[in-house]
Amino acid sequence: MIRLLRPLVRAATYRRAVFLLLGAVLALPYLMAVVLFAQMAAEDPRNRAGVLALAAVAALIAAAPPFLTGTRELEIAAARALLDVDLPGHDRSRPPALETRLRTALWFAVHTLTGAVIGAVGLMTLPVGPLAITDWLGLTDGTFTANTGWWVLAGVALPIAAIYACAGLGRLAATMAPVLLGPSPAQRLAELHERERRLAERNRLARELHDSVGHALTAMTLQAGAARAVFDSDPGFARQALGAIEETGRSAAGELDAVLGILRDEAAGRQAAPTLADLDRLLTGEVRAEVAAVDVPPQVSREAFRIVQESLTNAARHGAGPATLSIRQASGPGPSALPKAAQPPDPSPLPEAAQPPDEDELVIKVSNRRAAQPGGQAGGRAGGRAGGHGIDGMRERVRLLGGTLTAGPDGELWRVEARLPLPRAAAGGSQGEQR
Repeated sequence: MIRLLRPLVRAATYRRAVFLLLGAVLALPYLMAVVLFAQMAAEDPRNRAGVLALAAVAALIAAAPPFLTGTRELEIAAARALLDVDLPGHDRSRPPALETRLRTALWFAVHTLTGAVIGAVGLMTLPVGPLAITDWLGLTDGTFTANTGWWVLAGVALPIAAIYACAGLGRLAATMAPVLLGPSPAQRLAELHERERRLAERNRLARELHDSVGHALTAMTLQAGAARAVFDSDPGFARQALGAIEETGRSAAGELDAVLGILRDEAAGRQAAPTLADLDRLLTGEVRAEVAAVDVPPQVSREAFRIVQESLTNAARHGAGPATLSIRQASGPGPSALPKAAQPPDPSPLPEAAQPPDEDELVIKVSNRRAAQPGGQAGGRAGGRAGGHGIDGMRERVRLLGGTLTAGPDGELWRVEARLPLPRAAAGGSQGEQR
């Protein structure tokens, strides 16, 4: 029973009734025009042709407002405020498409017709109750003298029925508003693409932060541990380690500032993303580098730097002793350096056509001795999963470039190998520096 009576006391019912009555206000000029032209045609039958011509011109003018962008904005504002519908704002940067204008015109027509019906019902039903009651009390001279009791009952029931009608029509309007006033399917698809682009950009920035800051923290932790171990016996080495910590921290702060600059929508950050030309910042005394002269596109060079950075970070986490880094440019796909039994399954393996014979490839290899665990077991876990997301991030980078990645233990070694395809047109340019 309470649920049945709820529409009578809900504020939303009366807000929606106001919205419907706005349709009656919109319909009033159209009704006045129809009445005017009907009277003109009835009073002067000989001039009906002129009246019809004038009515046709007036109809064309009256049909224009539903298609105007201002009408759409007003309808959206009214639906938001009175129907409690969450609608996106009108995009003023470009004119609405024809399909959007047609949906707005349909909404305008339904709104005005519904409002006219509700307004007419209200004008006819609301005075019935007070007049019947005054007749029943003898205060007026008998407008509803016959069957006064029934008129009193009708005067009470009709307004209640009108309120329920407003509640139902208002709920229907709230349901239809997103369909007719909301974005079109093409706009929804464009919004989904934009949301996907923003998500991909956030994921890219997350990878950048993970790779740069994670590598810096790992390197700083190792250097600090080494400095603490020899602080008393070898002060010179300790000072050298502290200097490396300072330099690594300064470089990581610069990269962090660049990524945060992008997050603040600044002009592409304060510094460019590092490439293979910046490998020197990764080549510490714990890395033996064999880097051949390579010439790769800028995007591949940037991603390759991050792959090398994360590979060295994983080597420091899962291995022990100096790491060996090899970067070279080869022709065609080659076999992986890892045995198949040691290769972790790729969650999204690429078909063989991903590296056609007419492509060169950039081969990145990092390896070092696996760290020993208590009990004589070699450390590290297949796939490089030790609570982080480094291997997953490298897989994503390599997969986006159409390459392959293998990472994991290989006997007494920890190995990471990435192969990135290079079109030979891009590989035939100027050579990079020999390191």
